[in-house]
Amino acid sequence: MPQNPAPMRRRDWLAATAAMSAAPAALAQQGTPKSIVISSANGERACARAMELLRSGADTLDAVVAGVNINEEDPNDSSVGYGGLPNEEGVVELDASLMHGPTRRAGSVAALRNIKYPSRVAKLVMEQTDHIMLAGEGALRFARAYGMKEEELLTEKSRLAWLVWKRGLRDSGGRNNWDEGLDSPNWKESKIGELKRVFPHADENTLAWALDMAVNPPTGTINCLALNAKGDVRCYHPPAALRGRSPGGLATPRSSARACLLTRK
Repeated sequence: MPQNPAPMRRRDWLAATAAMSAAPAALAQQGTPKSIVISSANGERACARAMELLRSGADTLDAVVAGVNINEEDPNDSSVGYGGLPNEEGVVELDASLMHGPTRRAGSVAALRNIKYPSRVAKLVMEQTDHIMLAGEGALRFARAYGMKEEELLTEKSRLAWLVWKRGLRDSGGRNNWDEGLDSPNWKESKIGELKRVFPHADENTLAWALDMAVNPPTGTINCLALNAKGDVRCYHPPAALRGRSPGGLATPRSSARACLLTRK
């Protein structure tokens, strides 16, 4: 069973982007054009799928999107797509951005609900509109217009993590209506047994995972970049499904162009 992805740190993302920017020049010096796909720590399967498509002659952006679709549909990856951690109201909202390196064309969506594959919608925004980003209800209407299937994205596992998180919330005066709260030094050690009584349907491993998501929520997601033998670069970067964010809030202030800034050198 796939493991929950390791958090993607900003410095790791910047390092990966710098490596991709330098790749065309490095390949030119070697004299042997090659296709390259790199991703965040949870993107091994995405890289394999994207590379398979690149070798068959597919466009680099199509290959990247097909690769990250694996993560978007994986209920065990709580950072994005189906099974992503919900907002403070218990609703999964997704962001996604991508960029076509040679032309600098970009597309993105933000606070998109009920669509499992935000990467596909972001690609449609790039190809079919004059916009760089569509958000919220507008993004959902756009996805519907292009035949995207609506479905519930919140899994029971992610719902459990949300409920556990809510039990530890405090108001502005430091009061908690449930119990000690996440900032108590003894909270984690003392709560598995109590949570088992509150959620008897959940096994201990799932409760431990939910508690860890409440205390240490993921801050990264799946990032994937592809370079083909011609030096064409594509990037896909969906900001993380962010536990407890306000409805409609973005997981990152970066625009699509800044998150996926690519150059061909």
